[in-house]
Amino acid sequence: MTPGHGAARHLQGGAAILTAMLTVVLVATLASAMLWQQWRGVEVETAQRIRVQSAWILSGALDWARLILREDARQGGADHLAEPWAVPLAPARLSTFLAAERGQAVVADETDASQEAFLSGQMQDLQARLNVTNLIDSGKLYPPSVAAWTRLFKYLNLPERELQAMTQALLSAHAPANAKSGPPRPLWPQTTADLAWLGLSPLTLHTLEPFVTLLPMRTPVNLNTAAPEVLQASVPGLDMALAQRLVQARAASHMATLMDAEKLVNNPDVRFDANEHGVASRFFSVTGQLRVGQATLQERSVLQRDGLDVKTISRSREALSPGTRTSSSFSSASRSTPRGSRASGSASCSSSSRSRLPERRSKTPSRSATSTSRMLSAANRNPRRCSSRTARRTRVGSSMKERLWRTRSRPSVRSR
Repeated sequence: MTPGHGAARHLQGGAAILTAMLTVVLVATLASAMLWQQWRGVEVETAQRIRVQSAWILSGALDWARLILREDARQGGADHLAEPWAVPLAPARLSTFLAAERGQAVVADETDASQEAFLSGQMQDLQARLNVTNLIDSGKLYPPSVAAWTRLFKYLNLPERELQAMTQALLSAHAPANAKSGPPRPLWPQTTADLAWLGLSPLTLHTLEPFVTLLPMRTPVNLNTAAPEVLQASVPGLDMALAQRLVQARAASHMATLMDAEKLVNNPDVRFDANEHGVASRFFSVTGQLRVGQATLQERSVLQRDGLDVKTISRSREALSPGTRTSSSFSSASRSTPRGSRASGSASCSSSSRSRLPERRSKTPSRSATSTSRMLSAANRNPRRCSSRTARRTRVGSSMKERLWRTRSRPSVRSR
């Protein structure tokens, strides 16, 4: 065999190996692409199925809420917080209700993520809040409603100039269109979030969220379900102490008429107006949350009840992130924000002064000089938050030094 034949065989063997490697890579690429396409199709189909099922489940929950309100209307009487519609639905696993056979619940597989579906919800009385629509009556501002909103703004420490801007914008939006001249009229808001167009800042709107609503018609405030802040704002002459006492009294026995409310308050200066106050409600909000795996879908609906007829006047649906809090906890956290900010400010002041402590110890000879320089530097960085603490520490330090000096200067018994 000549050397040329050996080299040719070597080249042919290398080409065969290269061809085999290319074939394997090509087959692997095609297989991975096919698997990815199949996985993507399964995921899209699963998401579509979960979306359709979630929509049907939330629609069923809304029908359930309408049935509860209809049965409550059959009984008649006042609407209060001891009725079935006011009881919130705790997160319940749907497999407990849906996967039932022969009257016995079937325990779902814990490893199946599609079975991890939880439904929760609550119903709220929208007439327990101040209605934005009550501010306008026959194209003019309604003085009792404006006074109620003013008292609410004062109690919540909100700027009244924003209330004036909002009322003027509402008045302009309700006025008839004039094509001749003048600035363009603002649109009438559809939800409370739209009040930001009319002059309310995001902070003010966030603070007002638990106490105000926007309904298609004028409504009285239900005394059986309103919060103390709303009662204090809507009833002239009713302070917060009387409002708290009214809330505690209605917890034991609800008010059937306005005369019952006057007896519970027992104050001749407090009068309830039948046009502004009541004990029954027609508008309710239904909030349902469905959690499937890591996804959470929330639906909010507004229901109007006229006798036994309960109809839906608005409906919205949104997807929530895992870290999103509900409205109830959001509103409770809004009042603790200023306190938390002050506490965090003082903590940051002390932590920032401690962070530079080793650097100052290497340059200063004594501990008293280190603490003094640390307080001075903290005061220079944030004088408003640290001035009071620095002054207090300085007074304490001077008093301790004075006591120590007096103790040392006093003659001892042994020396005598």
